Amino acid sequence: MRPESEAELAHLIRSARASLSITGGRTRHWPGEGQGDPLDMTALTGVTLYEPEALTLVVRAGTPLETVRRTLAAEGQMLGFEPAGNGSSTIGGVAATNASGPRRVQAGAARDALIGVRFVDGQGNIIRNGGRVMKNVTGYDLVKLMTGSRGRLGALSELSFRTAPLPPVTRTLALPELDAAAAIPALSSALGGPFDVSGAAWLPGHGAMIRLEGLGASVASRAADLTARLASFGAVRDGDNEAWRLCCPSEPGAHGDTWRITCRPSEAPALLAHLPEPLFLDWGGALIHVLLPPGQVPHLPRFSGHARRITGGAPGLVPDLDPLTARLERDLRHRFDPRGIFHGQN
Repeated sequence: MRPESEAELAHLIRSARASLSITGGRTRHWPGEGQGDPLDMTALTGVTLYEPEALTLVVRAGTPLETVRRTLAAEGQMLGFEPAGNGSSTIGGVAATNASGPRRVQAGAARDALIGVRFVDGQGNIIRNGGRVMKNVTGYDLVKLMTGSRGRLGALSELSFRTAPLPPVTRTLALPELDAAAAIPALSSALGGPFDVSGAAWLPGHGAMIRLEGLGASVASRAADLTARLASFGAVRDGDNEAWRLCCPSEPGAHGDTWRITCRPSEAPALLAHLPEPLFLDWGGALIHVLLPPGQVPHLPRFSGHARRITGGAPGLVPDLDPLTARLERDLRHRFDPRGIFHGQN
């Protein structure tokens, strides 16, 4: 099924008699998702409104992320957050999974830049919430609810985003000799200072990385001050600006399962002691990504966050959802999808 209009999408959902899995670029499955009949959104493409002077973009959900990036870059702009993912992803998949990269520490996540949605719920109703300006928020904030809902509450058809100017200068400072555990206090020190950091991460082969963006004079001044602060952690060098694209979960493969662990910074050293070398740390979001053997569950000391298997063969969440959260999720799904049609986003 590949609807070419919102009306056709609503008709297909109303007529469905088996579970559906909303698909776009097929790059964002979690294990266990995508088991229903594919509802292919890639024909719902195109920018329906772009007002660069108003920093506003309205785009259909099946539009490739790379198309959105090129459209905005032609006007010296970017999305008002940093979408995590490659060019084969759709903008609807970005919103449905709240896929947000290291810039979230400065600019926020996808849900913070999304200002309006149109979607079709599990009964085939077309619903609109939000609008073209941030102040247009009345009643239930379905924009925030739908962002990250992973196709379980409805099929996104159109999205309104806040955009932002492309930064004139980007500079990455690196401490390449630091391992993951040693990088955490350095990254935390950078994030805790007045440096307006737009990314803080650790990558194998790159060490600790801190990104600064803005006007040239401002970046130079902040870089000098930050270098002085970080000197006690090791030698500070200029890093690779292109390395930030590697701070994204890998595609499912034969080498193991990728787990994403969310924790408090103070808990990270104890967790890292129980794990192999991470794939990367996105420390602006306190996220650890690690590769484990297929089917293995991480054995971790008690901590305040959770670990989730995001690539691999079977769902995994440690610890399980608490009863209150599980009930809220169940009630929301029943409200928007009482027939249980939707089987998750990819």
